[in-house]
Amino acid sequence: MLDHITQTTLLLDEAKCRQNIAMMAEKADRNNIRLRPHFKTHQSAQVGEWFRETGTTGITVSSLKMARYFASHGWTDILVAIPVNIREMALVNELAAKVQLHLVAVNIETVQALSEKVLHPVQVWLKIDTGYHRTGIPPHSHEQLDATVALLEQSDKLQFTGVLAHDGHTYKQTDADAIRTIHHTTVFLLNLVRDRYKARFPELKISIGDTPSCSILQTITGVDEIRPGNYVFYDLTQQHIGSCSFDQIAVCMACPVIAKHPERNEIIVHGGSVHFSKDSLVGADGSVIFGRVVALTENGWSEPLEGIEVVSLSQEHGTIRASKALFDRYKIGDLMGILPVHSCLTADVMGSYTTLEGERLEHLSGIGQV
Repeated sequence: MLDHITQTTLLLDEAKCRQNIAMMAEKADRNNIRLRPHFKTHQSAQVGEWFRETGTTGITVSSLKMARYFASHGWTDILVAIPVNIREMALVNELAAKVQLHLVAVNIETVQALSEKVLHPVQVWLKIDTGYHRTGIPPHSHEQLDATVALLEQSDKLQFTGVLAHDGHTYKQTDADAIRTIHHTTVFLLNLVRDRYKARFPELKISIGDTPSCSILQTITGVDEIRPGNYVFYDLTQQHIGSCSFDQIAVCMACPVIAKHPERNEIIVHGGSVHFSKDSLVGADGSVIFGRVVALTENGWSEPLEGIEVVSLSQEHGTIRASKALFDRYKIGDLMGILPVHSCLTADVMGSYTTLEGERLEHLSGIGQV
């Protein structure tokens, strides 16, 4: 299969991907909670079918257009996890007429606009800021919460379904206990909010979603559903955090070698920020790395090689610094395997996948629906 690759290509190991999907499905079943996986990582109808085979019925997406894409492929229970953009009300109504649409609100103005303009029933979740500080209603902002919930209660189209959070600050941790602490704090705060309204809304749900905590914790209690997404592929960031091992990373870039510079032991590949994005990690020695080099085989790839790494990216070029022995291993025209720092963004900019069997899988960004 490698002989047929002529340009920068994102490889997908289907077996690893399916193992990751099955692992989280089993964990949710074991903890008696619902898994509503976030599809923003893969954004692929074909990969979505692998989730369906494990029993997934409800999904999370990161835009209304992504919701439309997956609705067109038969998904009927869809949560749009970003706070709803009220300028897209026409698309809200289009989707709400076809699927069970879940929307997220973080302010009363959004709820007011929805209550005035939605034409079909919509499930509304309030996003609570439990420590990430990106967006959300603070859990102790009782006046704001009470007013928003009262408005939901008055609407005949909006159903107050639950409270949710995204612990994005787990991505800055590498200590499992710190991740557990963040998770338990979030669950505690979400339960405080739910308890305030549970007498009026006895079916109110709690939903959390971040791959580090959902990967590291084996026992998850106090919530009704989890929404991890990155675990479908994992990446170097998740391995650095401790969410996964290298052999669980299910995507790898195949980049052609286009230049070599022996005077500085640097290899140039066709694989830059337009292929990987510009996410980076700080290595153990303080160096900034943009990817880790692996040995490609017909059956996949190795763990990262020591003594060689991606040290910079420009728009189309990637610069690889190598030991003398590894520098001599590659020649012009070879393919170099590189594990991405952030698989979500890498998949998004690449717009498609090629499996190890040579099958091309689609990605939303590569089929004109962006």
